[in-house]
Amino acid sequence: MPFYKREISFGGKKKAPLAKAAEAAAPAAPTAKPAAKVPFYKRELSLGHKGAPAAPPKGSALRQKALVGVKIGASGISAARVTRDGNSLELLELVREPLQRGVVVAGDVRDAPALAAALAHLFDTHRLPKKAARLGISNNRIGVRIIEVSGVMDAKQLENAIRFRAQEVLPIALEDAVLDYQQLGESVNADGELIRRILLVVAYRDLIDRYVVAFKEAGVRLVGIDLEAFGLLRALIPEQGGERSDAAHVVVSIGHERSTFAVSDGHICEFTRVLEWGGSTLDVAIARQLNLAPSEAEPVKHSLTLDGSEHALFPGVTQEQANTAADIVRRQLQTFARELVSSLQYYQNQPDSLGIGDIVITGGTSLLPGLAGELQRLIGVSVRVGDPFERVKPSRGVVVDESQRALAAAIGLAIED
Repeated sequence: MPFYKREISFGGKKKAPLAKAAEAAAPAAPTAKPAAKVPFYKRELSLGHKGAPAAPPKGSALRQKALVGVKIGASGISAARVTRDGNSLELLELVREPLQRGVVVAGDVRDAPALAAALAHLFDTHRLPKKAARLGISNNRIGVRIIEVSGVMDAKQLENAIRFRAQEVLPIALEDAVLDYQQLGESVNADGELIRRILLVVAYRDLIDRYVVAFKEAGVRLVGIDLEAFGLLRALIPEQGGERSDAAHVVVSIGHERSTFAVSDGHICEFTRVLEWGGSTLDVAIARQLNLAPSEAEPVKHSLTLDGSEHALFPGVTQEQANTAADIVRRQLQTFARELVSSLQYYQNQPDSLGIGDIVITGGTSLLPGLAGELQRLIGVSVRVGDPFERVKPSRGVVVDESQRALAAAIGLAIED
C-alpha cells in the first residue's frame, strides 16, 4: 500500500483529547454565548476594503439583483449573479471570458491596466451591473488561522488583542498587511475566563491594492473581497442548519496554475491552502513527452478519457498521442494525490478535526472524464465532481452547459446569506 494511502481517518469523529475529557469532567462553567448560526464561509470578508458609498442593505432586492461574484484566474475571468427567495437560490447570469496569459500569475496581478480592460470588457459585453462586485482571491500570500483570544471582556479592545495575536502567529508585518477577522464563538474555561474563538485572515496589502486599482479603472464598484475557498464552500456544501457535520467536507478547485483546497465542518472553514498544481501541469508534462508546445498539448489533454472509454480525439490528435498522454496524466495525478493527502493529514493533525467524508472537485480540469475516479483510486477516499446547480438553480432563460459546472467559485461569491 503506497504511503500516501495511510494515516487518514475516514468517517466518524476523532476521540476527544485528554484536555477535552478533563474539561467535560470539570464543574459546569457559566453558560457561554452560542456561536453564530450562519456558517463563517457564508459571510463576506472585506479584507479591510470597504466600498465608498454604503452598499444596499443586506437582503434587499437591489443588492440581490446587483451583486456580481467575480473569480479571476490565470486563464480567464468568470462572473455570476445569484438571487435568493427564501431558501431558494436562483442563478440570474453566469459568464466567462478568457484572460491573456501573464496578466494574473499565481493569484498576483502583474498587469493592472490589462486586467482593468478585461474586467470592463466582461461587464460591458454581458451587461452586468457595475454597482456591486465581490471578488474572490486565492494566493499563498494570504494567511488563514483560527486563534483564541482570552481575557478580553470589552469588545472594543478585541481588535487590538487580535492584532497583537496576529503579529505572533503570522509571518507578515502588520504595516504591510490587510487584516480581517470573524468571531466564531465564545466559551468560558474552568477558571471563568472568557475565551473568544477567532478566524483570522491576513493578506499582503500590495496584493489587495492591485485588484482594487484594476476594478476602479474598469468602473466596477468593489464592495467586498472574499476568499475563493469560501465561495467554493457556499456553492458546493449544503446547508447544515448551524450544526457541525459528522465528517469533514473537502472541496478542491483545480485551476489553470494552482488548486484551492478547503475543508469545512459544515459550519466554518476549518482549513484552506493553495496547492501548486493545476491543469497547466498536465499541459507541460504532455508537451515534453510528445515534443509539443504547451498550447499544442492542451487539445491533446481535452481529447483524453481516464475511465476506460474511447478517447474523443480532437482534430490533429492521433490515437497514439492520446494513449501516451493518458499515461502521462495518470502519473501526474499521483503527484497531485500526494499533495492532497499531505493536506488532509495536516488538517487531521489539528485538535478536534473530523474524519474525511468525501472530496468534491471542481474547475475545468475536473471535467476530464475519469479524473475523479482516478483520484479516488489513488487516495482511497470518495471523490466526485461538484455540481453547483444542485444548490443554485438557473432561472428561466439561463442556459447552462456541462463546462459551466466548473465555475462554482463565481457562483458562490455571488450568494448572499
